[in-house]
Amino acid sequence: MKKLLLALLTLPLVAAAAAQLSGHGYLITAVARTYLQGNVTASIDDHTAFDTRAVAAGAAQPWPLAARYPVPLDAAFAQDLEANDAIAFLVAHQGELASETYFGNYGPDSKTNSFSMAKTVVTLLLGMAIEQGIIDGLSQPLVEWLPEFNDQPFAQSATIGSLSSMTSGYEWDEHYYSPLSPTVKLLYGSDVEQFVLDGEFTREPDSYFYYSSASTQLLAVALTRALRQSAKAESLSAYLSTQLWQPLGMNADALWHLDNSGLELAYCCLNSNVRNFARIGQLMLQEGEWRGQQLVPKSFVNGMVTPGIVSYYGNSTWLRHDGSPDYYFLSGHLGQYVIVVPDHDLVIVRLGRSMPHIRPVEKLNDYVEYALALIDQDVGG
Repeated sequence: MKKLLLALLTLPLVAAAAAQLSGHGYLITAVARTYLQGNVTASIDDHTAFDTRAVAAGAAQPWPLAARYPVPLDAAFAQDLEANDAIAFLVAHQGELASETYFGNYGPDSKTNSFSMAKTVVTLLLGMAIEQGIIDGLSQPLVEWLPEFNDQPFAQSATIGSLSSMTSGYEWDEHYYSPLSPTVKLLYGSDVEQFVLDGEFTREPDSYFYYSSASTQLLAVALTRALRQSAKAESLSAYLSTQLWQPLGMNADALWHLDNSGLELAYCCLNSNVRNFARIGQLMLQEGEWRGQQLVPKSFVNGMVTPGIVSYYGNSTWLRHDGSPDYYFLSGHLGQYVIVVPDHDLVIVRLGRSMPHIRPVEKLNDYVEYALALIDQDVGG
């Protein structure tokens, strides 16, 4: 019995040592931050397990409220949201909050993980950096900021913009549940900059679409280098704070996950609340304009929501042009969504702990359809 007990106690140490020796030491961190917390993947509440950097807010600009705010959700619709692990559902119409509902222990101040919705935020920052002359433009060769790839022929013709449109040709496997996926190492590894810089460009740029968290992280490395060289900011968090978070009047600081070297996990992990995520959608709906100030160039925002080499993706933004009405959206792991319906001046936010795998896009159509009925109810009384 003593030998068996000793073996059981020793096994985790042996496994940990084996993981380190095999180059998979990040798995120890991954297990500690997921399985040992009762999850099988990353969680919307996991910012407490990471080092983070604050994105400082300034003076808050409260959301205007619609005449009948809050328009209550239909009981059946609310039950469906709750049954599918939603934590919040918000509808804003014509720049005013029309409806806002929370589930479980979550509320207006709850700070949760955006996951890949952060990709869209990074591209908004890119648009501002281009306008300010920090980056030459979307067509600037990426090797000018990432010279580590100078010896790779395909990288030579890749551009900064191709990282945002997911067409750079960078080799990647986007998978969130396999422990050996590079996406898991990107999240739990100690030095994500070196990890993505060690990769390869294996396809002709702009000939192939592949959604890749590594592409956004490479974009973040280039943008961070450019910001530091220009002395505009020392980090993406600082730049986001001064250029967007404060001008938009966000109601609280955000938190951005960091790796062990202090670099933002830019492809994911911007933590904020539902009203602030909605404000990102409202900014895009207003084509980059906020209170009379053009924060992001109008042409750049319009380019983000214009199809690239595939019909359903622009620059770090998902597109739905085959529905009625058309809309575009920010999307994050486990069902984080900011949906913008331009023809109806509508922004919808759904946050949650998970999302049905059966028909997530159809769920978005349901959200849009329901929100349209809801604002009709608000306007019509």
